[in-house]
Amino acid sequence: MFDADAQGHVRDSIAGVTAHAPATEAEARLHLAAAYRLVALMGMDDLIFTHISARVPGEPEHFLLNPYGLGFDEITPASLVKIDHAGRKIGDSPYDANAAGFVIHSAIHMGRPEVDCVMHTHAPASVAIAARPEGLLPLSQFAMRFFNRVALHGYEGLALNLGERERMIADLGQHHTMLLRFHGVLTCGRTIPEAFILAHYFERAAAVQLAAMADGATLPLPPPEVCELTARQFEDQPAPQGEREWPALLRRLDRECPGWRG
Repeated sequence: MFDADAQGHVRDSIAGVTAHAPATEAEARLHLAAAYRLVALMGMDDLIFTHISARVPGEPEHFLLNPYGLGFDEITPASLVKIDHAGRKIGDSPYDANAAGFVIHSAIHMGRPEVDCVMHTHAPASVAIAARPEGLLPLSQFAMRFFNRVALHGYEGLALNLGERERMIADLGQHHTMLLRFHGVLTCGRTIPEAFILAHYFERAAAVQLAAMADGATLPLPPPEVCELTARQFEDQPAPQGEREWPALLRRLDRECPGWRG
């Protein structure tokens, strides 16, 4: 089943893995709605606030965002709002998008054309880590996938200034994850599953770090070379991040959130 290389390393196969890169707007809407429902199901939402966006296939200037006023547990594929990089609504919808969501997500979609999904959450552990001066530490295997791969953007108040877009994309650089100081976390994915799985495991890593720090004792850190190796092992898997987990997550939604498909 497993073949080892000359150094004795083995890798998972791609058996049973189905790619989830949407080819149509309808597919993008379905998987983006799933991401919203999963964030709610896992307790990472914040009432009607925060946002996940997905680029519309074949329309590089357009992306989908949540309708401002609906909870993440209410979103369906049809309710998502399509907007352009100037903030104009494309098509009919009784809802508008959140202004701060437009600023944050348009910045990334304009500055990183290879990114098709951007997820921004205020999940509690992630917000706590965003307030700590050391940020995320490699205190768990969860955290090691993010080793030297987390950018930092300073707090500028509510994200309502278009000028912040340039500073945000400059701070992000080529990273897939960025802490928004005193605010939350942002993850970027080449697919919707990738952005979701990064946000999920960042919150897990953040929660473990807070628990490990709770007694104030000095914590040992693994060697940097081991942390880098682990991060590369996550990146070098034959199945892109999130792809293997996504079908199981969709099945969970079908069981626990009937009607999410609209």
